Amino acid sequence: MVPRTQAAQHVIKKTSDAYTALAGNLNAGHLGRPGSTRFRRATEKPITFRPEGAQPYDDRMLSWQMTQRTVSIWTVAGRMKRLPFTGEETQLRLLAHHRQGESDLTSQNGHWYLLATIDIPETPATSDPRGFIGVDLGITNIATTSTGHRHSGRHLNRSRQNDRRNRDNLARKHTRSAKRRAKPRAGKEARRTRDINHKISKHIVTEAQRTGRGIALENLGGIRERARLKKPQRVTIHSWAFAQLGAFIAYKARRAGVPVVHVHPAHTSQECSRCHHIDKRNRPTQAVFSCRNCGFVEHADLNASHVIADRGWWTWVCGAESQVPALTLIA
Repeated sequence: MVPRTQAAQHVIKKTSDAYTALAGNLNAGHLGRPGSTRFRRATEKPITFRPEGAQPYDDRMLSWQMTQRTVSIWTVAGRMKRLPFTGEETQLRLLAHHRQGESDLTSQNGHWYLLATIDIPETPATSDPRGFIGVDLGITNIATTSTGHRHSGRHLNRSRQNDRRNRDNLARKHTRSAKRRAKPRAGKEARRTRDINHKISKHIVTEAQRTGRGIALENLGGIRERARLKKPQRVTIHSWAFAQLGAFIAYKARRAGVPVVHVHPAHTSQECSRCHHIDKRNRPTQAVFSCRNCGFVEHADLNASHVIADRGWWTWVCGAESQVPALTLIA
């Protein structure tokens, strides 16, 4: 009787959380102004859930047999036992030693997945880094580091343009055949982006850990609202997962004990990394930086990464110096 009660409690909690999130988005203005079409769509109809949406399970409803690599799971038709599961060896080791809390059961394209939460102890961050690796994020070059590594996005951008063109062509046909052909393509771009962001973040964090340095990133909150781009470029910047890449770098750095600081992004592309002169004319083209004050010439993204590295170091130093120990008063 306990599993059935637990399932009912999870349904109530999931529904309550959905309405709480809706109220928060409405109060924050994320769903438009009151009276707008988007606002009415969000408030006039009750919240519904997809039949194959993720379902939460706790340890009363789901038990793991790590040695046998099987699970026992409760369903409305009764408990199903000894269901095999698999995964990468590294993931399975983490699952066996660090699993915490609930697991989510979800179905994607006919395959069932158990999404488990793991709690990995953080490695103590280096308190005295030798410096900082500045990371400049962009479109032509996804990430450029102050150590000279550029992760080009030209090939990726061409692939994404082809994917969007193919999706648009299939969407215009409105036929069963077009829908059947479009289904396997769903999520392809998101999976490719996620894979590339994982590889880039792993490379940056590994280099910082190996050289004993920290990582400096721009605070790119609101970049889509601040950016002023031509119409063909808007799709590219609005569809690239900058926040995802930054989050991947941050959590990988925490696991490796690498300090991460976020700096103000203002004028990083216009400031000279040598004399720190700021001028719009310092960047005559997208790829070239030429200082009008000292004559320093460098690739624009590489110069910006050096500026970010310098700001990261000073942010770290000022933060460390601000931690003044408490004074002891002697009467």
